[in-house]
Amino acid sequence: MRTNLGDLPARQPVPVTAAASARAAGAPGPSPVLDVVIPVYNEQDDLEPCVRRLHAHLSDTFPYPFRITVADNASTDLTPAVAKALAAELPEVESFRLERKGRGRALRTVWSASDAPVLAYMDVDLSTGLNALLPLVAPLISGHSDLAIGSRLARSSRVVRGAKREFVSRAYNLILRGSLAARFSDAQCGFKAIRGDVAQRLLPMVEDTGWFFDTEMLVLAERAGLRIHEVPVDWVDDPDSSVDIVRTAAADLRGVWRVGRALATGRLALDRLRRPFGDDPRDRELPGVPAGLARQLVGFCVVGALSTLVYLALYALFRTGVGAQAANALALLLSALGNTAANRRLTFGVRGRDQAVRHQAQGLVVFAIGLALTSGSLAAVHAASPHPAHTTELAALIAANLAATMLRFLLFRAWLFPDRPHAAPAPADPVPPGPGPADPVPTDPALAEAPRTPARRAYPDPTATDPRSPR
Repeated sequence: MRTNLGDLPARQPVPVTAAASARAAGAPGPSPVLDVVIPVYNEQDDLEPCVRRLHAHLSDTFPYPFRITVADNASTDLTPAVAKALAAELPEVESFRLERKGRGRALRTVWSASDAPVLAYMDVDLSTGLNALLPLVAPLISGHSDLAIGSRLARSSRVVRGAKREFVSRAYNLILRGSLAARFSDAQCGFKAIRGDVAQRLLPMVEDTGWFFDTEMLVLAERAGLRIHEVPVDWVDDPDSSVDIVRTAAADLRGVWRVGRALATGRLALDRLRRPFGDDPRDRELPGVPAGLARQLVGFCVVGALSTLVYLALYALFRTGVGAQAANALALLLSALGNTAANRRLTFGVRGRDQAVRHQAQGLVVFAIGLALTSGSLAAVHAASPHPAHTTELAALIAANLAATMLRFLLFRAWLFPDRPHAAPAPADPVPPGPGPADPVPTDPALAEAPRTPARRAYPDPTATDPRSPR
């Protein structure tokens, strides 16, 4: 099923001045600016010191109202009781229980129902230094970025962990870079944040309900053109962690394969959004500057250089068994098919199989023009010398190919893949209960100071069947 995020509202700073003033004046219950979720499973020993330490840190250093939500993943020990006791004692703490396991399921459930404009999560072991929390969420509050992640692989990060975990983490991130072209540095660090309006649009597209959830979220966000901010962190490995590394790694690799296949086949409509937040300078119409021309030229040159190498290699291979004209025709035909497919996907951003046959047929017409140019150059060489050297033939073909390449780009841009007016965005998928994705953050000081009532938070029914659960 193809899903479109639709145009998101312009990215604006979170109006926190009134809420901060209300908190400083001791006004009861202003709406939180930040909601920090702690997903837990059988953490009865670590939960209380974690929540108290996080609560003390936020109370001392975070200048705006906040909430800490403990999301219990079907624990079988005393974790639910500990969470409820903390929620009863500390007014900024809430607890929520899911009857089914899955860190991703817990984050999606709580984030989708939260009324906070900035959402975050961290692991219960607090391996990440809390001094990085404010730098993590500050770009989201200011309106600069859409998501933020802690990175243990940044140069200025200070990390203490064993060789095994170090190897697994770096290998996993290399796999993401090689297979999904991910540019963020650390997908697995349990220290991330997202703007609430972005979460409402992005979370319905994330299928995983376990450990791969945040990796999939980051990949889709990056492919959609959203801005991801990275924060170097201090991180100390928890030697008592109950995470099964082998099982988690296998599940992550299955997730990489699933997401990579969906992106390659065009099942996810995640082209860079037109004005994703209303402030993308690449979408401004400038007189005399065709839209996307520079990017298309770079992509076409890269594809063209690789196609030329393939063409010359094929020509040299076929020339050993057939004549020059036949070898040229075969090599040019095969390289032209690959060139059209690569330019269709990489240069002009056409995904999926729609009109693929038509584009290849039009590409064959362009191929015929290139064949005429290169065949004419070969005929001229043979007319000048009955038995020219192969190097002479190759030099003539390179010159003719350059001319054919310039003509091919013009035909591709004007005929095969012309710029079309942007269509109206498709309606976004229904989202779970919570603040609407396009609803602006209230700017009225009276609204900003309105007291928060936890009873208004309508979580989706955790006992209902999750359509994203693995079948």
